[in-house]
Amino acid sequence: MSRWTIDEPTTLAFDGVVALKVTLITGSVNVLAGGDKPSIEISEVEGPPLTVAHEAGMLTVTHEKLWEGVLNWLRTQRVRAVVTVTVPRDCPVTLNLVSADAVVTGLAARTSIKTGAGDVTLDGVTGAVDVNTVAGAVEAQGVDGTVSFTSVSGDLALAGGVVERLSARSGSGRIAADVALAQGGSVEVNTVAGEITLRVPDGTGATVHLNAAAGRIETSFPGLERQDRPVGSTVTGTVGDGSGRVAVSSVAGGVTLLGRPADDPDGPAGITTPGMEK
Repeated sequence: MSRWTIDEPTTLAFDGVVALKVTLITGSVNVLAGGDKPSIEISEVEGPPLTVAHEAGMLTVTHEKLWEGVLNWLRTQRVRAVVTVTVPRDCPVTLNLVSADAVVTGLAARTSIKTGAGDVTLDGVTGAVDVNTVAGAVEAQGVDGTVSFTSVSGDLALAGGVVERLSARSGSGRIAADVALAQGGSVEVNTVAGEITLRVPDGTGATVHLNAAAGRIETSFPGLERQDRPVGSTVTGTVGDGSGRVAVSSVAGGVTLLGRPADDPDGPAGITTPGMEK
């Protein structure tokens, strides 16, 4: 095993990387898919050094010694690192972050991200994507495959791509998705107080179930049946061939399901809900 202790800007290259795991307190991590030799560039290090290890193709970057007393460290000194890693497109990636931001582009394997307050940006990521935040926001474009998003108060903005399965849950965060649904695919979105806006191509085939206990429900798809009750409203029915599934529910937030022309030259428009920028 090769192991480095990094306390100043450093660049390293590796013969091969088959998996990546990064653990950071604050700062940022950028993970890029590249065809050249895998590498890591650490452009900033403040506070205790980073540990980089490479064994049997597994690359790890960590503030490992901080975890037992992370709150004490954060109270007494600045802890920050800025890391950029280039890996093969099919490299699985795991990021464990406290308040560091993350940018991931071009990967086609499994991407798993857990963060407290850091924001996450995904661009052109395919395969299985799993993001879990406390307050961090997620912005993604061109994401294909399966997407799982869970947050307490963070927002999700997803534009472009074809999803086989989208599962999104948030307490007070807003969720906006402008995506195409794969044949037989499913979308399941739930919030407690967050607004939900979903836009799919007009020709989408799916059974639809929209539910809001206190918020409004709006849809541009004709033929769906609306039921308004004293304790909530539902909109149900089938669009297209009904091969997929769209289930959206909020307790106090509004629910909107929109269609867009399949040949829309602008494609997904990065739809917004109040307070979310395009």
